[in-house]
Amino acid sequence: MDALKNKGFDQDTIASYRKRILSAGRNYVLDSEDEQSEEYAHFYFIGLYEGREVIYDAVIYTLRLHHESELFEVAEHRAAQHFPEYKKISYDEDDDGNLQSLDALEEEIGLFMAEVIMELEEEESVKVREHVDQDVHVEFGISLDVGLHVEQVTPEIISRFVRDFNDDNLKLDENLYSFQTQDQEAE
Repeated sequence: MDALKNKGFDQDTIASYRKRILSAGRNYVLDSEDEQSEEYAHFYFIGLYEGREVIYDAVIYTLRLHHESELFEVAEHRAAQHFPEYKKISYDEDDDGNLQSLDALEEEIGLFMAEVIMELEEEESVKVREHVDQDVHVEFGISLDVGLHVEQVTPEIISRFVRDFNDDNLKLDENLYSFQTQDQEAE
């Protein structure tokens, strides 16, 4: 990592983010260009890396969302193995903004993937755990990919994560979790 080229280590850039963070009244600032949800947030905060201040570029999401993503990835992989002519399904819109119908192959692939996901859920084949993955080989700051076992990603959850991360007091749950789609429907 070349910290000289990485603006996330630049003192002027850090000062600019510090102002934004202070004006937000939190210990982080949300990425205004990324869509946030109840289960996902993209944000920036200032911390230390090897004794130097840096801007952390972080995404945080629920384990349920992470689990769904992992299920989809496995289903996509199996579909690619099962269908020699497999291509990712793309949903196109017509001139009125309505989704266009899938062709017969895309429909078949979609149904196959749905069956794989249901089977994986039923067998609890895919399990996830809390994690913080750090990548220093990025263009801006240091990237953090964070999965937490929480129902929602709230401002309080993000603030607590930033505080615990910066205080080197972060405790991750080592348990493995699997989720069921019907859990969401029952809520």
